Amino acid sequence: MQYHAAAMRLNQNTVLLGKKVALVPYTAMHVPRYHEWMKSEELQRLTSSEPLTLEQEYAMQYSWQEDADKCTFIVLDAKKWQAQPHPTEESCMVGDVNLFLMDLEDPALGEIEVMIAEPSYRGQGFGTEAALLMMSYGMTKLGLTKFEAKIGQENKPSIRMFQKLHFKQVAASNVFQEVTLRLAVSEPERLWLLEQTSHMEEKPYRAELVEPVTATQYEKESWHHPLAKPELGMGSKRPVPSVHSTAS
Repeated sequence: MQYHAAAMRLNQNTVLLGKKVALVPYTAMHVPRYHEWMKSEELQRLTSSEPLTLEQEYAMQYSWQEDADKCTFIVLDAKKWQAQPHPTEESCMVGDVNLFLMDLEDPALGEIEVMIAEPSYRGQGFGTEAALLMMSYGMTKLGLTKFEAKIGQENKPSIRMFQKLHFKQVAASNVFQEVTLRLAVSEPERLWLLEQTSHMEEKPYRAELVEPVTATQYEKESWHHPLAKPELGMGSKRPVPSVHSTAS
């Protein structure tokens, strides 16, 4: 099943709603909060990222939105997001989750990354549910049958999280100081994953918006001028690679 030509744009109008988290597409309105997160030296270290200007962050968001080999959701606190009166979506942000389809020889393989950027939300199951919802989406909508996570060796909580999700370590690199874990979705694993996400609701995103979105002049210009990604250091990825997850 090769859905990938347009697969990574499928989620542009998709909300995945779980018990703890709601996954929504990464849009321009999320960029300011995301930019503030990435000023953290801890997150820069965990995600092998270099700090960007706000303008570069908008360019990065736009390019990721258009890329055919990436799928990104922003992780929201579902309970807060659905509260009355409605809060701003930006105030509900806790992290992000990504799928990368980089292996041309194996289009059924997706690299998954999770970041819980807000420290107060770590260790409470937000990263676990975000990963499960993303894996279910990748399996049912993108035709993925294998998932891979690359995690910094010092990031024990994230390693344990993926191991609880049935990932097995298949490699370790002392050069990059990371381990690679993989999950092959056999029939028993497929049934298990569907059971773990049976509560998930998929909804249209635009219908869920509770605040008006206005484009900045920078964004309007970017609609007419394809943007190249800003140069980052070797091994750095944006948005935040969960590979070096700060999640559980």
